[in-house]
Amino acid sequence: MNLRQAMARLTMLHEGPGEGYASNAPIALIVADDAKAASEAIVALELAGCIARKPISFAEASADLSNYDGLDLILIEAAAAPDALLDVVLVRADTLARERSLGVVATVLPEQIDAAAAQLMGPRAQLLCNPGEADRVSAISTAKWRARGVMDDVNREAESARLRRLSEEVARIAETLARLTRGDDAEPRGGVRDRGTGYRGPDAGPAVEVASAEIRAVIRARRLRAQFFADELFADPAWDMLLDLFAAELERRQVSVSSLCIAAAVPPTTALRWIGTLHDAGLFERQADPSDRRRAYIGLSSKGLEGMRSYAGAVKRAGLHLV
Repeated sequence: MNLRQAMARLTMLHEGPGEGYASNAPIALIVADDAKAASEAIVALELAGCIARKPISFAEASADLSNYDGLDLILIEAAAAPDALLDVVLVRADTLARERSLGVVATVLPEQIDAAAAQLMGPRAQLLCNPGEADRVSAISTAKWRARGVMDDVNREAESARLRRLSEEVARIAETLARLTRGDDAEPRGGVRDRGTGYRGPDAGPAVEVASAEIRAVIRARRLRAQFFADELFADPAWDMLLDLFAAELERRQVSVSSLCIAAAVPPTTALRWIGTLHDAGLFERQADPSDRRRAYIGLSSKGLEGMRSYAGAVKRAGLHLV
């Protein structure tokens, strides 16, 4: 399907949705300068049960996005977009999404990740990079439910549940090791994580120094597994990113979004989704680059840093190795 055929098809859908579309189906606007990307967005929207308006170019979107009423979603296909126009459109889309509670899904190239992450800061924004069809449909479905105020997307819930299990497991291990170090045989107290305010380290004696070299060694050891086993057997992007950011914090070094995606050792769209999940959980925080508005950094929040320090300290006090 070429762009002209896609636009004709979408015009037909917008003017009169056919059978299979609910009368209240979410309406999306596609911003694209690339025919292939626009066609893929069309297919994903249809599979997600959405209706799209006639696609517009980046030049049109940069002029004024606020003229488009009745939208639930904005899809931005950044391939072939001029850098200057991409920045403008992303900012306008982010502003419109905040004002009207819209969902935004932006598909970017690897070299556009940092620029896009710097401009799309809203809680309803999602970034994709080299996504497959399933990734697109999943992101659109999530955006659709968010736009309608329903947070029950199956994939999102699965990731949130996995994150909670990871957090609880870290908390349980840290508390158990702390009790062993103290020689305390009593039942654990409720964990190192305060349910109301987030992570809180265990009261287990003096603080233990943790060097960035120790964390980097753990990361290298984890990467070595890929030489002997299939990558997907040990995919754990949340923990890989937490380790990388912890090491960077100890080194007083900033980490870009694109660099963190590499550290996650999973496809970029998966890494970006996890960055959003960990940000929503209050473990990550975005940090603007004052010298370059087209760059954003990711760092551990105070809650995330305290949790990592508590875990690493508890492990070392118990005489065990970090993993």
